[in-house]
Amino acid sequence: MEAGWQRQGKLWSNLKELCALLRIPATSTMNDDDLLFQHVQFKTGQRIHTIGQPFDTLYIVHSGFLKTVLIDEYGNEQVLSFPMKGDLFGVDGIHTRRYASEAVALSNCDLVLLPFKKFTALGRTHIELEHAMYSVMSRELVREQAMVSMLGALSAEARVARFLVSLSERFADMGYSSKLFNLRMTRHEIGSYLGLTLETVSRTLSAFNEIGLITVDQRSIGICDADALRTLRRLPPSTTRNRQAAGRKNRTAPVSDEPSGPEPATWDQLMSA
Repeated sequence: MEAGWQRQGKLWSNLKELCALLRIPATSTMNDDDLLFQHVQFKTGQRIHTIGQPFDTLYIVHSGFLKTVLIDEYGNEQVLSFPMKGDLFGVDGIHTRRYASEAVALSNCDLVLLPFKKFTALGRTHIELEHAMYSVMSRELVREQAMVSMLGALSAEARVARFLVSLSERFADMGYSSKLFNLRMTRHEIGSYLGLTLETVSRTLSAFNEIGLITVDQRSIGICDADALRTLRRLPPSTTRNRQAAGRKNRTAPVSDEPSGPEPATWDQLMSA
């Protein structure tokens, strides 16, 4: 594991705090304040673990955003997940005792280390904790299965829409706004995760912005109609979208003799600002 960077702040969590972070119930037997788990901080771009590295630790995200990826023999990345606050990762190392994927920080991150030997020992003394941890692992597996199912069944537009809804729901689970959030991942990384090209992701987000499903301000995304995103199957043709956008503009534009201002920035312009 590459050395993390230490800063002033929280460096240890007890078992009860760990349960709260993972969103699992803490019983009276988990009030052992002497049982502590170390925090380590990583900078944006740092690798937490690499493919083939010996497995010894599970990681819990206390703050920040990451990606897990597979890398083929040519150096091409396939994004597997975007761990966020309260997520557990590193589980893919349990089977072979080597990590099968690579984890990279997309922002400055604060991670809680859960040494696997410590986890197995805890399972013998805190049976309810072991069951709860298996529930957390199952939660991650269900999310991955839902993604695989989505990739095979939905159009490109629907994949991007469900991705935004999923992010919205995950931010809500973390206690943040579900209506306005920042994308920490690039369009290329979103495309890799969804099985789409960068161009398709950019075009689809621009279209969502045009028809009023979302708003875009650089990397900030505003969710205007979550229900429509959740049920969207395909976008209407561009000519229909243009008429809808023109109709909204006519209804909302003030009457004025002054010359009109500049055109709204496109998604590509916003992302490159």
